[in-house]
Amino acid sequence: MVAIKHIALLVSLVALCFSSGRARPAESDRADNSEMSLFAQSVTESLNRDFSNRDISFLLLEADTGRVLASRWDHLETPIPMGSLVKPFAALAYGEQHEFKYPSHTCRGTETGCWLPHGHGDVDLTAAIAHSCNSYFRMLTADLNAADVSPITIPFGLESPARDAAGTELAGLGNHWRTSPLHMARAYLELVHRRQQPGVSQILDGMAESARHGTGAEVGRALASPNALAKTGTAVCTHSRRGPGDGFAVVLTPADQPQLLLMVRVHGVPGAQAAKIAGQMLRRIED
Repeated sequence: MVAIKHIALLVSLVALCFSSGRARPAESDRADNSEMSLFAQSVTESLNRDFSNRDISFLLLEADTGRVLASRWDHLETPIPMGSLVKPFAALAYGEQHEFKYPSHTCRGTETGCWLPHGHGDVDLTAAIAHSCNSYFRMLTADLNAADVSPITIPFGLESPARDAAGTELAGLGNHWRTSPLHMARAYLELVHRRQQPGVSQILDGMAESARHGTGAEVGRALASPNALAKTGTAVCTHSRRGPGDGFAVVLTPADQPQLLLMVRVHGVPGAQAAKIAGQMLRRIED
């Protein structure tokens, strides 16, 4: 399998091709594309062989260009609910209205509507992203409606939520905000590209913390070097064979300058389990 260091070299070559102000020789373009095609073919064969369970869907993108390198995901461009994966974009919508000043909040677990029964305690935006705290995002989205969120969806290439969506539905609870897996994956790439903009750094810090100690911690445990950004989500199941929910994970690696983005969906499990599968997949690519 191609090592991550070699992946970075290949991606850099492709990025140079796209960013250069002058045309490159056709022979060089073909050579770069051929190498990336071979890598993509190798990854696809490996993941399909080692993760053959059809309950697992995956999408692997080149971070700089958004190019699809490998995928096994039926109806990749069909909008579906993706649970807490929308939380970063709801946070940016809130920030637009509050000068990107985010409140702290005390999560008391079940009492305040969180998935963690005993609660997360005192959390800020970064901690809420890391632990996907429903209590924090219930508070943050309480006064938001679809019209507030729609301006954020445009620059990130996301579908807008349903017109009547409001409050917790904008935090990924329910199915009123649907977007396609491909658009969601590329929206996370756009987050990284906008890391210097207000509000984004707290979100990315939360994703880094998630991969170390939060809901995406299985990613960090799986990788040889726990250097990744992760966001998990659990959504209403959209499979014909209904399950209690579908788990999602988006992982970008390495954290400081992502070269790859992997999105995984696992039927019938929570997002933390999807993160475990994503970590195993990335470790397989490393090996």
